[in-house]
Amino acid sequence: MNIGDKVRFVHGREEGIISRFLPGNQVEVEIEDGFRIPVLRQEVVVISPLEAQRLKKTPVPEEIKPRTAATSARGTGVFAQKGIYLAFVPINDRELTLHLINNTDWTLPFTFSTSQEGRHTGGAFGTLAPRSSQKLSDLLSKEFENWPTFDLQALYFKPGAMEAKDPFQKRLKCRAQSFYKRKQQVPVLLKEAYLYQLDEEGGDSPKAQVPVTAQELREKMLSPEPAPPSLPPGSTVRAVVDLHIDKIRTDHAGISGSEILEAQLTTFEKQLEQAIAGGLDEVTFIHGVGNGVLRNELHRRLSRHQHVDFFKDAQKEKFGYGATLVRIK
Repeated sequence: MNIGDKVRFVHGREEGIISRFLPGNQVEVEIEDGFRIPVLRQEVVVISPLEAQRLKKTPVPEEIKPRTAATSARGTGVFAQKGIYLAFVPINDRELTLHLINNTDWTLPFTFSTSQEGRHTGGAFGTLAPRSSQKLSDLLSKEFENWPTFDLQALYFKPGAMEAKDPFQKRLKCRAQSFYKRKQQVPVLLKEAYLYQLDEEGGDSPKAQVPVTAQELREKMLSPEPAPPSLPPGSTVRAVVDLHIDKIRTDHAGISGSEILEAQLTTFEKQLEQAIAGGLDEVTFIHGVGNGVLRNELHRRLSRHQHVDFFKDAQKEKFGYGATLVRIK
């Protein structure tokens, strides 16, 4: 009996996969609906590949259900362009599973990786069919602060004639401040989970408006306006910051590569703080392509910044492949 073996319960009809071994001669079995159940080893038996083939059930025709707005796109001839999600599904109060969800009509060849302190780790790859999902990894809630940055890259494909579409890339760093407000039923999986929409500007689902009472409105109107954030004297807030060295220093001829990088990072930190203090919603940093050192260092610092909601590659049509858009909380 090994992790990954398919088993069935001796005194039940459930089947599942062994996910780990537990103390006290127990194993943890993940059953079909995603729940994990601890059971004694003698309460389950391994299903051999031959037995699994013999016991394979004839598929039962799926009950026809009324179409909803979310699922009727194909029937109306409308091609669903958006609907790529990462869903963090709670298994219990300690563990979550991370799923990639494709609720579009595109077929998505994809790669999934993580990065932490400059180190990148490949996680999963494959092809996600329309209206389907794939489990990517397991996570522990107690390690939330140490979760890595999640990086997804995908191509858009559909059979036959299609309009060319740029590859999709998204980096996501979860923040406790907003993570636990995202619990809702997710598409495709139809389970409660913490949900991020990756292909929507800001990565957020539309927020429901909370009704305001007459008393709250009156108090808000009578309360003094908060003072705007103050900037250092002589500071200018810029929504687009070019970090090429010739835009930063006039005496750049002959300086070393390390001096160039230091000047670029100093400008980046200064301009980011000014954008935050100036109340900007987003700021774009043009760093160029080069050898990727500057881009990787910017992304490392952004992933740790408490006032950064998310960041991604900026519009390629406008900035090429050498710019990063930062959304500020």
